[in-house]
Amino acid sequence: MGLIALPFVALYLIWVFNKPVRALYTVLYTGFFANGMIRYSTAPFGLSIDVFLLITLIAALAKPQKGRSALLKNPFVYAIAVWTAFTVFEIINPEARSFAAWFYSVRGTALYMMQLIILTILLIDDKKGMLKFVNIWIFCSALAAVWGMKQLYLGVNHAEQMWLDAGAYKTHLLFGRLRVFSFYSDAGQFGAAMGHVLLICLILSLGPVKRKFKLGYLALSVFFFWAMAVSGTRGALFVPLSGFMVYLFLTKNFKILSIGIAVVGILFGLLKFTNVGAGNYQVQRMRSALDPNDPSLQVRLDNQKKFAAYLKSRPIGGGIGSAGSWGQRFSPGTFLAETPTDSWYVKIWAETGIVGLWIHLGMIITIAVTGTVMIFRMKNDLHLRQISMALFSGYIGIAFASYSNQVIGQAPSGIVVFMSLGLIWLAYKWDKAAQLMDTNEIKQ
Repeated sequence: MGLIALPFVALYLIWVFNKPVRALYTVLYTGFFANGMIRYSTAPFGLSIDVFLLITLIAALAKPQKGRSALLKNPFVYAIAVWTAFTVFEIINPEARSFAAWFYSVRGTALYMMQLIILTILLIDDKKGMLKFVNIWIFCSALAAVWGMKQLYLGVNHAEQMWLDAGAYKTHLLFGRLRVFSFYSDAGQFGAAMGHVLLICLILSLGPVKRKFKLGYLALSVFFFWAMAVSGTRGALFVPLSGFMVYLFLTKNFKILSIGIAVVGILFGLLKFTNVGAGNYQVQRMRSALDPNDPSLQVRLDNQKKFAAYLKSRPIGGGIGSAGSWGQRFSPGTFLAETPTDSWYVKIWAETGIVGLWIHLGMIITIAVTGTVMIFRMKNDLHLRQISMALFSGYIGIAFASYSNQVIGQAPSGIVVFMSLGLIWLAYKWDKAAQLMDTNEIKQ
């Protein structure tokens, strides 16, 4: 098999070294399918992202573009670099039980973030590349939603049934109903990803595009909303809600923002204080997300109290890879491995302590503030600004949703989010260059 594959590998390498950005798009495609492929084989598909990132990096270094490295001097890269440096420092954490656990976990915790934003900035050099990224994202998401529809109405296949039987049924079969997970790692990731792309399509439909594109984006928004609902992921609801509020703020139309807040308030009131849609299972799941007495929420809060007591004497945490699935694999039986973190931020807190949590939150806040300023300053290309607002709103939405699930550290959400940040910075620079060009023409 290796000999048969060899010529195809050689052709692929020639293809990507001729144009390194192709390798970056390969990483994007791989992010959507790698986790699902694990159900069909024992091959380490999770490491395929690392392999393609390495190929992308080598190709980018082998064919550098003059002046591109200067674009890496920006607040996004600096903020992520500080966080990445801290995660490297965590190697010497005296509480850490396993270097192997750190190696496997740090990839999604920091290294992917750093590599993706740098490679995006170095390799995508125009608006066409930005649109290609968005189109690949929407296309793969639509495939995932269609596969989810197949699971719901036609049933899961043998490999998916084996995965459910191995233990996933405990969280994916509730009251006899399947929480759709498509070819993603789980229903939580699928739901958040659908909420994410729903938000993107909705915002793009409101931009300066032709009528046929507006209708297409709106239709996709409805389809992705359905996909988000059948995932049964309650936290996914906060991706489009929080993200759309950010979008309305970025438009600087505070009248529309007030209307948007009122609409969200009405939706909140219908879910919180009425029984509207009580006969629909998906509506019931969404409504339970707003119930402070929800049993699963109470379990999470109890676990957080346990973490608080444990971490009181551990300011830099128990070491990266000590909690969650990596903890169960490399240090089973320990407190951090056996206590569910659920939230991305609780995971960061457990593994890097209060010091690491504040550094991580500092990174997110820095990106949020500087991204807002950049978009406010974009004035030349309204379509480019609309895409940037969509990508930035999606980042904020995923950051909010990561309080209940670890979506920002998983593929494909983590990949599209940090590629999005690189593209927002590039869009800002392109718009700034266009403004400067227009100013020079006026002077002449």
